[in-house]
Amino acid sequence: MIRRIALAVVLSYGWRRAAIAFAAGLISSLAMAPFDAWPVLFVTLPLMVWLIDGAGAGRLGGVPAAALSGWLFGFGYLLAGLQWVGNAFLVDADVFGWLLPFVVSGLPAFLALFMALAFALARMMWTRDASRLLALAAAITACEWLRGHVLTGFPWNALGYSLSGQLALAQTASLIGLWGLTFLSVAIFASPAVLIDSREDTRRPWFAPLAAVALLVAMATFGAVRLTQQPTRYVADVKLRLMQPNLQQDVKFNYSAKQATMQKYLALSDRSTGPQSAGVRDVTVLIWPESAFPFFLTREGDAMAQIAELLPKGTVLITGGVRAPDGAQAGSVSRAYNSIYAIDHDGAVLSVYDKLYLVPGGEFLPLQGLLEKIGLRQLTKIRGGFIAGDRRRSMQLPNAPSVLPLICYEAIFPGDIVPRNDRPGWIVNLTNDGWFGKSTGPYQHLQHARLRAVEEGLPIVRAANTGISAIIDPAGRIVARLDLGIEGVLDSRLPAAATPTFYSRYGDLPVALFVAGAALIALRRRRSGQRH
Repeated sequence: MIRRIALAVVLSYGWRRAAIAFAAGLISSLAMAPFDAWPVLFVTLPLMVWLIDGAGAGRLGGVPAAALSGWLFGFGYLLAGLQWVGNAFLVDADVFGWLLPFVVSGLPAFLALFMALAFALARMMWTRDASRLLALAAAITACEWLRGHVLTGFPWNALGYSLSGQLALAQTASLIGLWGLTFLSVAIFASPAVLIDSREDTRRPWFAPLAAVALLVAMATFGAVRLTQQPTRYVADVKLRLMQPNLQQDVKFNYSAKQATMQKYLALSDRSTGPQSAGVRDVTVLIWPESAFPFFLTREGDAMAQIAELLPKGTVLITGGVRAPDGAQAGSVSRAYNSIYAIDHDGAVLSVYDKLYLVPGGEFLPLQGLLEKIGLRQLTKIRGGFIAGDRRRSMQLPNAPSVLPLICYEAIFPGDIVPRNDRPGWIVNLTNDGWFGKSTGPYQHLQHARLRAVEEGLPIVRAANTGISAIIDPAGRIVARLDLGIEGVLDSRLPAAATPTFYSRYGDLPVALFVAGAALIALRRRRSGQRH
């Protein structure tokens, strides 16, 4: 049966070939959150191996045909996985609604070029035996890494996340990070493709799938042992309260709603959660989400006074807020920073962090000046776009370990969030996924942040406007959470940091060696096969 299916895929051409690649991409998206149906990749990735096998009969060694199959696979995969982006263009539909079809299809179409490149490179290293799995794993890993870095980078739903839904399997990220998981996921899930190889090409066709299963078992065993050896520990005398207001976007950026917004934040922050609760008086660190206010916080004296009145002595507020450039005169501010403030009980600003990685189309436009001249604006409507911060740095807090602030999607960049010489005690990730409504996007965003905790061995505290807010320990356990679309507060102790992980010390260097070694093995086998 499997041989007949494989032969049909290898010999397919025209629209049938295109449909197989596109459908495989669509189905592969089910491996991501919130579905986490990663076994589907045991079906879809072998189909792609067979499509590349069949590309060999085409022109230029089949490279263009393989690239087209890769683009169609990537387009289907990202179209399904990123469809939630379109919700942001419906928040202000009168202004941005017309862009929705272009963004929902255009963004996946562009990002799929990296998968097209991966399939083209794999075809150049292609062999007739099981080593072609290494060629595909190396090529996809390298090109997914490029997708995460080129033009500010967008490593959303890299294939390695398919192995992060199961917490035991996710522990391997402490060794090799997201890109290592990407390499393993391709090699493991594509392995059934060699079952149809002839014994002339692959002496033991069953060996690769068996090795893949053994590797999954080894990963699960390592993860189970690591989870047992690293139970959740907590920092003494630190109590967190996350406030999730569940404000809709049209309220969140409406200056006329200033007082109503503040009153809601203050009342919710001091809410009692039980008979033993004293509200905010029980709290060491109070945390509000990204861009919490429809105004410049530190320029509104009454707002700062209300915050000072709310906070008991010894309590610190960490909150998002739009910050005007230093020295800008009132009424003349044209650009701003997306920032995080730490504010004490006297209303004094202890520390400020300005977002380093800005969202293209949301916080700035490529070719900003030119596009503004023809009437285009980014979703936040700030003329000239937001200003990027200058560097990543931790905040020093009284009565709590130092904290590394990350705003929104800054948490999706593996290996590039914790400064090498400034390891904090924890990470706070303020975000506003309210742009995307009740879609798959917030679940995927949480999955990405969770994997950063495993990679770095640091707890992540995630405060989201509409959810999902969560406290995540260094092994990726979610010890407390507020689900999507819920108004409320979340109280928890602060998980303690683990010792630095292998990945936090060595980054992507081991994975680069894996990729280079796999490519060399495939190329050597290819040359050997050509000689014979």
